[in-house]
Amino acid sequence: MTHPFPVKVVALQAGVSVATVDRVIRQRGGVHANTVRRVMQALDELARQSTQVGLSGRKFMLDVLMVAPRRFTDAVRAALEAELPSLHPAVLRSRFHLHETLEVDGIVDLLERIRKNGSHGVLLKAPDVPPVAEAVNRLAAAGIPVVTLVTDLPASARRSYVGMDNRAAGETAAYLIGQWLGGAKKRRQVLVTLSSNRFHGEEEREIGFRRALRERHRHLSVVEVSEGHGIDGATGALVRQALADHPGIAAVYSIGGGNAAIVQAFSKAGRPCQVFIGHDLDADNLALLKSGAIHAVLHHDLGQDMRRACQEILRAQGALPALAQPACLSAIQIVTPWNLPALNGLN
Repeated sequence: MTHPFPVKVVALQAGVSVATVDRVIRQRGGVHANTVRRVMQALDELARQSTQVGLSGRKFMLDVLMVAPRRFTDAVRAALEAELPSLHPAVLRSRFHLHETLEVDGIVDLLERIRKNGSHGVLLKAPDVPPVAEAVNRLAAAGIPVVTLVTDLPASARRSYVGMDNRAAGETAAYLIGQWLGGAKKRRQVLVTLSSNRFHGEEEREIGFRRALRERHRHLSVVEVSEGHGIDGATGALVRQALADHPGIAAVYSIGGGNAAIVQAFSKAGRPCQVFIGHDLDADNLALLKSGAIHAVLHHDLGQDMRRACQEILRAQGALPALAQPACLSAIQIVTPWNLPALNGLN
C-alpha cells in the first residue's frame, strides 16, 4: 500500500501507534479489523486535508527579482514580508534582487544564477524582451516556476501573471481625465510618462489609454515621454523638455512614476496641471495625494498580489491544490485624498 504521508502523521490522525500503522500499511496482519479501518479512515481524511498536510513543516525559498524604482520595490518588499506569516504552516523565505535600473544582460545573469543555485520559485518584474523570456524558459525547464508581477512576459513559459488588468487601468485613466478636464470639447494635450517602453504592463496601459481617448475623447491628444525609468532626475528632465515643447499640455497620466519630479517640473514652468493621475500608492504618491499635487492614484492591493504570487509558487511545488479556474486579476482601486486605504505603516 502506497501513500504520500509520513507514518507518524497517519498514526496521529488514527490515534494508534506508529508500529500499528506500519503493520497495516505493510499488510503484515495481526491487527484488529476495527484498527485497520481506523488507519484506512485516517489515510482518507489526510488525503481530503492534503492542503494542510502538504504544507506542514515544509520550507520554500523564493527569489524576488525586480527592476523598478526603490519606492516601489520597498512597497513590494513590505507587502511580501507582511504576507509571509499568513502562509503558515508553510515556511517561505525570500531572497531579494532589487534594482532601479539593470541592463538586460544583468537580468539574464541573475536569472541564470538563480537557476544554477536552485530556488522554489521566482517573482519577477522585468522588461519584456527575448533574452529575458528565454531565461525564464530555462528556469521553467529546470522546474523553477516564475510568476510575473505587475508587468507580464506573455511569450515566456512563466507560470502566471499577478497584477491588475493594465489595459483596463489605462482606459480608467482616460475616463477620469476626460471627465475631470470638463468644459467644452477644447483641444488639449495629455502628457503620458512611461519608465520604459520595454515593460509589457506599461505598454498595455498606454494602449488602453490611447484607445479610450480615440473612442470617447477625440479632442484630447497624447504627448509621450519614456526612458526616465521612474527615477526623479531623469523623468524630471524629460518632462521639463516636453512642457517647453508643448504649451497645450493640461493633464498628466503617469504610467511609470517619478511623480514628485513631474509635479516640480510643472511648478518650475509656472504651468497648471488640471488633472494628474498616477499609479501605485507608495510613500511618494501618498504624500502627493495628501498635498493635492496629484488627484488620483490607480492602485492595486500589493498584499493580495503577494499572497497570490506565493500561492502560485506553492501550487507549482505541489503544496497547494490546483485552482479549478485561473485567479482573477487584481481589482483596480481609484484612490483619492478622501478614501486612502490602510497600508503597511505608510499612512
